[in-house]
Amino acid sequence: MKLENIDNGNEFNWGKTSSDYSKFRDIYPDSMYRKLFSRGIGLKGQKILDMGTGTGVFPRAMYKYGAEFTGIDISEEQIECAKKLREAQNMDIVFKACSAESTGLNSNEYDIITSVQSFIYFDKEKITPEIKRLLKKDGKVVIIWMAWLPDECKIAEETERLVLKYNPEWTGSGYKRSHNNFLNFLPEILETEEIINYTEALEFNYELWTGRIRACRGVSASLPEPVVNDFNRDHMKMVKEITDEPFRIMHEINIGIYKMKRY
Repeated sequence: MKLENIDNGNEFNWGKTSSDYSKFRDIYPDSMYRKLFSRGIGLKGQKILDMGTGTGVFPRAMYKYGAEFTGIDISEEQIECAKKLREAQNMDIVFKACSAESTGLNSNEYDIITSVQSFIYFDKEKITPEIKRLLKKDGKVVIIWMAWLPDECKIAEETERLVLKYNPEWTGSGYKRSHNNFLNFLPEILETEEIINYTEALEFNYELWTGRIRACRGVSASLPEPVVNDFNRDHMKMVKEITDEPFRIMHEINIGIYKMKRY
């Protein structure tokens, strides 16, 4: 995949991260899922489509609440990992490899469409009619973005420096608190119902943090395997020099809940 506004147009491939992604990207706090459920997201009887599902982190985490989930992703490797995890956890979730802009799924089928960390990769012009087609009349869209805060955590700050040393084209660094102004998804067709914005310090150990970073777009998705191995060695050494384990990394969680505009 290549996008002009991401990593200066350099190619990245999420499929290359699938092994690490399936092990180390299930990091969203329980508080996030509880906030969603308390607002009527994930209820039994709902049909939810998770776009850009990756290895199915979101539908697998929300499965306990009772909704019926379908997860789609453009990466066949990610979807294969999602299916394996689904079987291991004995969950009835449908996973399909396809683009979010052209799903081939039934019209007027879904009560909710979700996107976690993936909406920045969508072609907004093409996905607009697809979202309108897939959603039921009173359906909702939920957009989620979580990011570490390098200005508030030395480990995160130094990690970003190292990623940029190995991959100067990476544009995923320098995130700052958004103060509720971050999410503005498809204003042409969607109106905001609620924006939830909060911070939480998430706990990691050496293996979890280095694995989580290895799985990011700027490392495994972009760099050759030998370079990834060199990066991982330097990253592990750096983190061990900074802190003992376990340690906490401050993150900001943004949740946007939207509904279709009525014309």
